[in-house]
Amino acid sequence: MPNEASELQPIVFVIDDDASLRNALTNLFRSVGLRAEVFGSAPELLQSKLPDVPSCLVLDVRLPGLSGLDFQAELSKANIHIPIIFMTGHGDIPMTVRAMKAGAVDFLTKPFRDQDMLDAVAGAIERDRERRQEEKVLSELRSRFASLTPREQQLLALVTSGLMNKQIAAEIGLAEITVKIHRGSIMKKMSAKSLADLVRMAELLEIRRPKSERAQT
Repeated sequence: MPNEASELQPIVFVIDDDASLRNALTNLFRSVGLRAEVFGSAPELLQSKLPDVPSCLVLDVRLPGLSGLDFQAELSKANIHIPIIFMTGHGDIPMTVRAMKAGAVDFLTKPFRDQDMLDAVAGAIERDRERRQEEKVLSELRSRFASLTPREQQLLALVTSGLMNKQIAAEIGLAEITVKIHRGSIMKKMSAKSLADLVRMAELLEIRRPKSERAQT
């Protein structure tokens, strides 16, 4: 359906107090098939709901009220991880360093070439697409982990720390056959094809063997 395709299309958000530049960037992005939403100030963007699609933010450093660099900090505090491309007519090295250290993906000095902006936006959207995919994978893993019983969650940490069934059985006072049954259930619920696969999942979930259990061995 066309509406669905439109909803999934990447979006470039633009914040700049110069209406002529907003119009020029809107036309530029639309000319290559990108959706563009423009705002005259940072609060205007905060008042709108960001669609759940790959996107990036083209942000003027010097804005009335909340500056672009301060807005970058506000987004970070709000746990909004949209890639930011800064643009400025007054670029200087300290400002660039501050923006890049805080996670900006690019910094363009006005007047910039259209192609430089398009290249920066393409890179930023790709970065956001990859981040969203990683978050989706992690969310699915967390759901699978939540489906495990408390005992299975405990065993997963021990199994992926490299202990054999016999060692796990001795450590937590279970029969070896019981550990084997739990292990099979864990593999199935986590959709793990191998132990290496399960270890990779545990690393993504940051599951570690509890120190207290380590000390007992």
